[in-house]
Amino acid sequence: MKSLLQLSEVYAILEPGPVVLLGTALGGRANLMPLSWHCMMEFAPPLVGCVVSAGNHSFSALQATGECVINVPTESLARQLVGCGNCHGDQCDKFACFGLTPLPSAEVAVPRVEECYANLECRVVDRQLVDRYNFFILQVVQAWIDPSVTAPRTLHHRGYGKFMLAGKEIQLASKMR
Repeated sequence: MKSLLQLSEVYAILEPGPVVLLGTALGGRANLMPLSWHCMMEFAPPLVGCVVSAGNHSFSALQATGECVINVPTESLARQLVGCGNCHGDQCDKFACFGLTPLPSAEVAVPRVEECYANLECRVVDRQLVDRYNFFILQVVQAWIDPSVTAPRTLHHRGYGKFMLAGKEIQLASKMR
């Protein structure tokens, strides 16, 4: 028999995808923030929607510059990912504090994280829902992937410090290409 779930815990059931490190930069200072509230919105051009709390340092940078990088870490970066979420970007250099390597981006003025298996350079293309919901719509303008990572074990947030790792894949017939 099922039991009632606290409404404040619903997010842990519906977390949409891997936790990413949202890279922003403002005034020449780069920052990283773990982000799990994101979703794909369109295939081509690729659009990603994300919620960034107005209380976060990253919100101010994204609002001011309209640029970011979505860095997708794997299991090997779990401790760095959580560490980035447990400190404030206006108080420390998260690249230096957590031993992450900044790489120049091609299309935006925000560095990529070398250790992440994928990096998506993005620009804000729609701010209609920012004032009400802190919801930005981003267009991916350049994408990078490490071809040696064929089955990434990404982290999926389950709430309160718990993560699930992406695991076994199955293949089913599909008409999508």
